[in-house]
Amino acid sequence: MTVETAAPDSRFDWSAPLVPGTVALDDRVAPNAPWSGVVLRGQVLTIVDVGGNQSADCLIYNAHDFAERYSVPDTLAWQGNAYVRTGTVLRSNEGRPLMTVVANEIDRQDTIGGACGKESNTLRYGHHVGYQHGCRENFLTEGSRRGLDARDLVSNLNWFMNVPVEADGALGIVDGMSAPGKRVAVRAEMDVLVLVSNCPQMNNPCNDFDPTPLRMIVVER
Repeated sequence: MTVETAAPDSRFDWSAPLVPGTVALDDRVAPNAPWSGVVLRGQVLTIVDVGGNQSADCLIYNAHDFAERYSVPDTLAWQGNAYVRTGTVLRSNEGRPLMTVVANEIDRQDTIGGACGKESNTLRYGHHVGYQHGCRENFLTEGSRRGLDARDLVSNLNWFMNVPVEADGALGIVDGMSAPGKRVAVRAEMDVLVLVSNCPQMNNPCNDFDPTPLRMIVVER
């Protein structure tokens, strides 16, 4: 993973944890880069949208058994809603709680838009973007460090990404609802491995066509 170690850039809003506690981890993730970390049961991960309108694609696994991982259909079926909001329980493919959204500074978070990748970029935007890596490649690169491979990639969360469901059921990828320094906080309900791709997409509005940093803060309460 690419973690920024220099002093925070004054152009951006790095913000503080959304939920107070003793800081156990504080990483600054460079634009376009992946990140991963283990969040122990009871700890709270705050994800900071440092520059504003930056999508943070996310996968979650049981830290002790990677076969149990985040499930979009289980999460949506249990809550009866297509969006992730404060109070949403992020469930595994076994129906168990992985994490819970305990605080959220934008109206809704996306979990139906999926992740970009070289193949989908080429299909949507043309062969001239084939050299650009996407979130799938970030997941594969970072996941390989943790013992994960392509068979372990599933449908993901997209923190801060705006994917409206239109009246005809079509999905859109449009300008975000976030802003510099906006945050979401999720509490681990078991020990979890969290993978994040600081989305490198530059061909649609999900990152305002200009990828910016993220900040990942884990606190103990």
